[in-house]
Amino acid sequence: MTRRRKKPHFRKLILFFITVGLFVSGGVILWGATLEIPDLQSFETRKVTQSTKIYDRTGEILLYDLHENIRRSVVPYEDISRNIKNATVAIEDADFYQHYGIRPLATFRAVFIQPLRGKGVQGGSTITQQVVKNSILTNERKVSRKLKEWILAIKLEKKLSKEEILELYLNESPYGGNLYGVEEASQAFFGKPAANLSLLEAAYLAALPQAPTYYSPYGNNRGQLEDRKNLVLLKMFENSFISEEEYSKAKDGTVEFKPQQDTGIKAPHFVFFIREYLEETYGKRAVEERGFKVITTINYPLQEKAEEIVKRYAFENEEKFNAENASLVAIDPKTGQILVMVGSRDYFDENIDGNFNVALAKRQPGSAFKPFVYATAFKKGYTPETVVFDLQTQFSTECEPDNLTSEDDCYSPGNYDGKFHGPITFRNALAQSVNIPAVKALYLSGLTDSLNTARDMGLTTLVDVGRYGLTLVLGGGEVTPLDITSAYGVFANDGVKNSYTGILQIEDGDGSILEKFTKRPAQVIEPQIARQISDVLSDNKARAPAFGLRSPLYFEDYDVAAKTGTTNDFRDAWIVGYSPNIAAGAWAGNNDNSPMEKKVAGFTIAPLWNEFMNEALKTFPNESFKKPLIESTENIKPVLKGEWRGSEQYVIDSISGNLATEFTPLETREVRVLNNIHSILNWVDKIDPRGTIPTNPEKDSQFTLWEYPIREWVSENNVFEGGLIPTVIDTIHTPQNQPTVHFTSIDGVIHQINIPITTTVSYTNKFPIKKIDYFINGIFVGTAENYPFFITFSPHTIESINKQNTITAVIYDSMFNKGSSNSTLKIQF
Repeated sequence: MTRRRKKPHFRKLILFFITVGLFVSGGVILWGATLEIPDLQSFETRKVTQSTKIYDRTGEILLYDLHENIRRSVVPYEDISRNIKNATVAIEDADFYQHYGIRPLATFRAVFIQPLRGKGVQGGSTITQQVVKNSILTNERKVSRKLKEWILAIKLEKKLSKEEILELYLNESPYGGNLYGVEEASQAFFGKPAANLSLLEAAYLAALPQAPTYYSPYGNNRGQLEDRKNLVLLKMFENSFISEEEYSKAKDGTVEFKPQQDTGIKAPHFVFFIREYLEETYGKRAVEERGFKVITTINYPLQEKAEEIVKRYAFENEEKFNAENASLVAIDPKTGQILVMVGSRDYFDENIDGNFNVALAKRQPGSAFKPFVYATAFKKGYTPETVVFDLQTQFSTECEPDNLTSEDDCYSPGNYDGKFHGPITFRNALAQSVNIPAVKALYLSGLTDSLNTARDMGLTTLVDVGRYGLTLVLGGGEVTPLDITSAYGVFANDGVKNSYTGILQIEDGDGSILEKFTKRPAQVIEPQIARQISDVLSDNKARAPAFGLRSPLYFEDYDVAAKTGTTNDFRDAWIVGYSPNIAAGAWAGNNDNSPMEKKVAGFTIAPLWNEFMNEALKTFPNESFKKPLIESTENIKPVLKGEWRGSEQYVIDSISGNLATEFTPLETREVRVLNNIHSILNWVDKIDPRGTIPTNPEKDSQFTLWEYPIREWVSENNVFEGGLIPTVIDTIHTPQNQPTVHFTSIDGVIHQINIPITTTVSYTNKFPIKKIDYFINGIFVGTAENYPFFITFSPHTIESINKQNTITAVIYDSMFNKGSSNSTLKIQF
């Protein structure tokens, strides 16, 4: 059997592919020859036609038109500083003066390799290609578009000189907002023509076009702008545009940016927050060219009110408390939608860098962090009635218990009022913002677990556990107002997190929906935990000793929970609060981080927040918090239900003082304890507080530190310890002493529905009778408190009345003994 020869077929296959390749190449060449260089002079028309517009949540109020009032001044090549020319080439296209419009290897990678990696056609653009790109209306990432850009770049290089191409690029580059072209940017940022730009100023400008919103000198990313400016200078040095001396001098130099001009933008901090999101998600060119219509979540009438309130109070606080700035954020906790974002007292106020968005800035939250710690404690089995001692305590195991300082690695914090309150429940400690119990709560909850709770609820900036110690609960970490307001919204929403968003819908210029809001709820803490926190933070009676009964935290007609926070150095004042429908957080302080007058947040920021909440609550249905489930305390350790005197309890009859029995009524049962006073660590294992009492509590590293001030307190206050449990039982409340009662005029009689009935009874008693309560079918109908203890009632007024009914008399004596009797009540309708 002979094998077939395959070579002729193989040669035919090769010939076929060569033919196809030549045909395709010819087609590409013919196609390329028909391409014309687009109109390079129609810049403003192109931009306005495809402008991105940002609206409020109604889609009717225009907050910002990206290309409205475009500012662009075209200047010739010779009127542009050599510094900005060199800086731009160095950072954007170092081979600009060597290539012929494209860089083949970079373009090959962009056209063929990146798509294979699933990243689309991107990158590899020279300055020449970017000039062409700015003149092509489409921004899709397709091979055909990239090839078209490549061919046109080569053609452009043949038609124009390098200087003319660079002139076009510098006159069209975006520098942020409505600024286009280096001349307009130079005037806006530095108040000088582009011809006079210094090396350092040029480096800043060259840093912007890659992401002008992100790197804006008026935004929150000044640090990143500094890094990119330094990169520009480094590239200039590496490409021999500047000397090492010029590089070092410029790198360490400083410039002063002119104040940002008011362009008629509405809700500016929020708008630039949205614009940065759009550019990060869809790319800068897409935002500039695809004509997006963006419907945001902002409630503009409420935003306007918030801006007015923030500005007014910020000026008042500057005068009263040396706190020149303020910020406010409001979120719908049921959706995560941002309703209000005020980043400063005035975006265009140059005196305070008003364009800096404090709503997105990391600041220490002070005591506003405490609810996350207490929520973690509740998850572990502690309760709002858990009691600890608020006494000056040393928490550092490196220091002696009697060293009540925070020097040399010691840690012994105080309370905001300089006072210590002895035994106090978690409820009262959190409501009154007492510090020592909060530090103890953090130790009992665990640092890692408390951080995990906070992160699960939305505090994204607390990432390094090693950075924090017990100071975390007093605000030792850093959070943003937006994050912490969103996280408090989880408490408002029964433990369900809806991540914050500023977008309802985005559609492009063709009407295609690119993004549409959908809820993505996640249960991050149990409803019971959220309800317990809300119950504590809305408990006006519990916080009254610190704030008073009519404080700015109290709303007479609404359920509102709130927590204030002030940092130890008085650089930050916070209040974050919520109802079931809205969560709002407010901050006061100084952008330069200088301290305020030594006043707590209740004075500085709470009145501002209160006025805003009063306005906001009017716009929502009045909804109450769901109450936490009431847990039986029968099998809970005394220290977890408010008892600080010891763990061995007994119940007496309060009248006789003897041990209670099963017949002792609730009214006279009194729980007592053998006084054996210790810290909570004597009674609970912090990992399992509901478990058995520790046999060796001193093994806990904090035990001795917590015990020392308690022993001192017991001694100073002459608190009696010890005692005996009574052995004699209650003899007042016995079956023999219970009164009896019987109906004498009900049985066997048929009563008419419309005729009043008078009860008559007989009774026996040892102690004087106090009253008789009457019920029909379990419904209370009246009380008789005087002899002969009868009542008169009309059957037709009783909703549950039937033809045959049960009437009950419950008799009480002066010792709270009681008895009862039933009879049948027949009614004729």
